[in-house]
Amino acid sequence: MRDIARQALDTATSRGAAYADVRVVELRSESVVVKNGRVDVIRTDESVGFGVRVLVDGAWGFASSALLSFAEADRVAALAVAIARASALVQPHPVSLGPPVTTRGRYTTPTERDPFAVSFDERIGLLLAADQAMRRDPAIVVAEGRIGCERQRKLFLNSEGADIEQELTETGVGIECTARSEDEIQTRSYPNSFGLHMGTAGWEFVERQRIVDHAARIADEAAALLTAKQCPSGVTTVILDSSQTALQVHESCGHPIELDRVFGTESAYAGTSFLTIDKLGSYQYGSEHVTIVADATIPGGLGTFGYDDEGIPAQRTTIVDHGRFVGFLTSRETATLLGQTSNGTMRADGWNRIPLIRMTNINLEPGDWTLEDLIADTDEGILMATNRSWSIDDRRWNFQFGTEIAWEIRGGKRGALLKNATYSGITPQFWASCDAVCNRDEWTIWGLPNCGKGQPSQTMHVGHGAAAARFRNVQVGLMR
Repeated sequence: MRDIARQALDTATSRGAAYADVRVVELRSESVVVKNGRVDVIRTDESVGFGVRVLVDGAWGFASSALLSFAEADRVAALAVAIARASALVQPHPVSLGPPVTTRGRYTTPTERDPFAVSFDERIGLLLAADQAMRRDPAIVVAEGRIGCERQRKLFLNSEGADIEQELTETGVGIECTARSEDEIQTRSYPNSFGLHMGTAGWEFVERQRIVDHAARIADEAAALLTAKQCPSGVTTVILDSSQTALQVHESCGHPIELDRVFGTESAYAGTSFLTIDKLGSYQYGSEHVTIVADATIPGGLGTFGYDDEGIPAQRTTIVDHGRFVGFLTSRETATLLGQTSNGTMRADGWNRIPLIRMTNINLEPGDWTLEDLIADTDEGILMATNRSWSIDDRRWNFQFGTEIAWEIRGGKRGALLKNATYSGITPQFWASCDAVCNRDEWTIWGLPNCGKGQPSQTMHVGHGAAAARFRNVQVGLMR
């Protein structure tokens, strides 16, 4: 593979590319789904190919192939150069990449037990045990569980001398149940909603979630929601659990800090951003309790790796410092426009996609509270947990989110169960209202395996570290 990659580099540069890089990616994934006591899906996918990205006359060109041969390396590299040369005819400004990237290295995800070595019988048995525990409640009409694992082997070479190998392993699990009455349907999920909670780890990640131990609880909660009180409408204090805070970070901070959105190169699909470059260093994004970092180095995060797809080493970057907006997610190209160097966030969804600026692990740093103390300190409010729905405008300014479950808080105690809870706000006003964040003991790195961006569409796996947080004067209860 390395010889084929070098052949592509040689062909690209000999045909006029001022810069070229080649990524060879081998991907293997496995998934198991159990539904209502039966095995619903057993699936294995494998893919291998390479992509060539070049700069000619200040413009990008890209081409790819699933055929690994020297002749194909020549053809694809020549095609990438031809595309770049054509693109240069309409390129308004030539691309500058800043200092050369000459990194050489290797990175492998640390794992205790290889998830691909775990038998399908063991995976299915675990899901069936959780399924059985959920379906003991007669109100449950659908119970579902899934386990997934993925491994990428990547080789990156560029014309500046970089040579990087990576082996990235991800593992995840999730369960969900739906309860139904004559006029109501309610769903509960664990550990998080929308399929899987994933991390860069081995089978030990699945074991730590203890899905069988939590299965009966979420079934009981789904059934109880059928007769729960409707979330009231009004303005009140809201405490978001760790997973919902993570989703809030993703949608209202993670996306608007992608610098390609700011410059408009992703506006057709993903929208733009209210965090424009004139706000960098001075804009008050949130309260003093809000510090947010992008950290691709933290163990176990779904956005953790050794090097991005431009060969930049993984790093930690402060985005919001005690409420003040101080950083974007950048690529080599966009960072030069700010007089900076890339902070290593370019990633591609496979060998046949060009890299884009993507979130790594975008984390809300922990505070000093426990959740129980935070509830005890709240006279009146609502505790909301586990995302159910989200809606946010293209600039990431106005939003409305719903959660699967909520509880009243009265006199510093958790009270009645609430269903169909929603809250809405304007991003900087909402984060300015944050007056407390729970501590490191209650902080979790949540894996989000379905972040969409780009045309053609790319799905990226990203992470968010968060603990429960409290927000004052929030509009709630808009869903009926």
